[in-house]
Amino acid sequence: MADQFIDISELAARSGLAASALRFYENTGLIEAIRSAGNRRRFPRSTLRKVAFIRAAQNVGLTLDAIKGALDGLPSGRTPTKADWENLSTQWAALLDEKIEALQRLRNSLGSCIGCGCLSLERCALYNPDDAARARGFGARYLLGDDPRQFMNHDPT
Repeated sequence: MADQFIDISELAARSGLAASALRFYENTGLIEAIRSAGNRRRFPRSTLRKVAFIRAAQNVGLTLDAIKGALDGLPSGRTPTKADWENLSTQWAALLDEKIEALQRLRNSLGSCIGCGCLSLERCALYNPDDAARARGFGARYLLGDDPRQFMNHDPT
């Protein structure tokens, strides 16, 4: 019977990830290893599928925290199945829609001030006079959805 465990070098080679990335995944609780008598990491072969799941989720823009939450929600930490992916991808649809909208706002505002409040660009005064965007809160206000036109006619007096 074939060994049910693989070492980190085989997991790295077969998954296409560096061993350091796999150690990071292990340290953050995304994957689990057992230790051999010689203290070497040994991963269940099913970890290959889990790593593929993690990479697919990252490729669609999910954070490692979101991925870990999904994996933690599986019974007894089992390896995700196709049905798990379909269920989770449905749950993640709203999050992905938000990311798409944010990227579209970024694309549409690349040529103008994004409302960071830095006023480091001469042109910024046209889009963010007297740092009016700052009054709406921290961060890149225009990328967060604030309309830059609401600041265009700002009267500081």
